[in-house]
Amino acid sequence: MIYSPKSDAIMKELFRNQTVLLYFVSDVLQLPLEEIHSLRPLNTFLWRRFQREKLGILDVLAELNDSTKINIELQVKVFHHWDRRQIFYLAKLYTSELLMGQDYSRLHRCVGISLLNFNLTEQEEYHSIYRLKDQHGNEFTDVLEIHVIELKKQLSGRRVVDDWIRFFNAKTEEDLEMIKTENIGIQEAIRELRRMSLSNPIRVLYEGYQKKRRDEIARENYVREEGIAKGRAEGKIEGKAEGKIEGKAEGKAEGRAEGKAEGWKKGQEALLEKMLRDGELTKEQYQKLKCQVLEDGEPLGR
Repeated sequence: MIYSPKSDAIMKELFRNQTVLLYFVSDVLQLPLEEIHSLRPLNTFLWRRFQREKLGILDVLAELNDSTKINIELQVKVFHHWDRRQIFYLAKLYTSELLMGQDYSRLHRCVGISLLNFNLTEQEEYHSIYRLKDQHGNEFTDVLEIHVIELKKQLSGRRVVDDWIRFFNAKTEEDLEMIKTENIGIQEAIRELRRMSLSNPIRVLYEGYQKKRRDEIARENYVREEGIAKGRAEGKIEGKAEGKIEGKAEGKAEGRAEGKAEGWKKGQEALLEKMLRDGELTKEQYQKLKCQVLEDGEPLGR
């Protein structure tokens, strides 16, 4: 087994190698090597002007000798609104160096290269290039350019980036052996990956990255399970509380109703007894009316 190049830590370490970075950029952008006189890594943190502004953190950021900035990123999992996120980072990179009062000529071309471990589109094309164009295909400007390389798609075997895709998809030493290429950059990337697979400092870094991912997944699962359990517990408590409140209310209402009915009957019986004592009713009339009060609940008048 080898370390997977589809790891942020491994990928960043690979592109620290100038040869790997140079040939990768040359192959993806289809730039002749002689046109790339210099290629230097930059700080991957994009500064923010305001405290509440979103901070930009790039995977790999490099600059060509003509000041063209190149952002290389690897996205392993499907990211919601990935297209908007990519535009955000590229636009932020484009405007990051222009200060108040400076001329727009200071703005330089920015290129985003995205390695996606998922299919962004249903098209067979696995290396797509996007620029700003009109409805007829006429280019408006090349200052913003996005290269999308979809690692999961079927390769045609005829593209210059095919062996790079095979390299990033490699999982074992056998996969590396299957990459038959004369590309110096890919050969150097394979040597670097083999070296890192045996190097203890990089292994510690990689394992730390994997541990962090496992801990994040475990924490997310814990929070989700705790949320579900808490929701159930709160639901039960609320249900019991509502049940008690409703039960008390219903009990009070029933008690009042029963109390009123019982009190009314007792009042009617007392009235009949008084009428009997006063000689206003005979015993037969008293018994008959008393039965009427207890069974029918009809009110009596004097």
